Amino acid sequence: MMPKIDMNLLITEMSEKHIDSVSEIEKACFSSPWSPEGLREELENNQAKFLVAEFDNQAVGYIGVQEICGEAYVTNLAVLPDFRKKGIGRALLAKAAEGAKSRGCAFITLEVRESNIPAISLYSSMGFATAGKRKNFYSSPDEDGIIMTLFFGNEPDT
Repeated sequence: MMPKIDMNLLITEMSEKHIDSVSEIEKACFSSPWSPEGLREELENNQAKFLVAEFDNQAVGYIGVQEICGEAYVTNLAVLPDFRKKGIGRALLAKAAEGAKSRGCAFITLEVRESNIPAISLYSSMGFATAGKRKNFYSSPDEDGIIMTLFFGNEPDT
């Protein structure tokens, strides 16, 4: 049984020391994981904001966000399977959204597999709304992606 997550959870900016751990999280969570080299390149990208959740000095989750022209796009959000349903994903997303908002972004947006009901429920509970669908966005297996967006101010007129 995994320990309950509490004050031992630290969310910090990703650094070189996290690359191998984040790469392992990628492999555990995604059918097409980012390589360590790809993650390392994000450390040099001024538009990339990556955060890592550490529990007892172990990386257990992370989020990557690209901020471009006042818009924030989540590239990945992953939590190791044994650490899910403990608030880590919520904490990472909240911290990333808070950072994007503080840097002047108008919104934060992401894509999620349409079958990933737990993630969709999490995003909805945090104020994200469905903004569209990307046909065949995912592979292994092929699946549509649901676009979900959280606006930081008033939503644009439709």
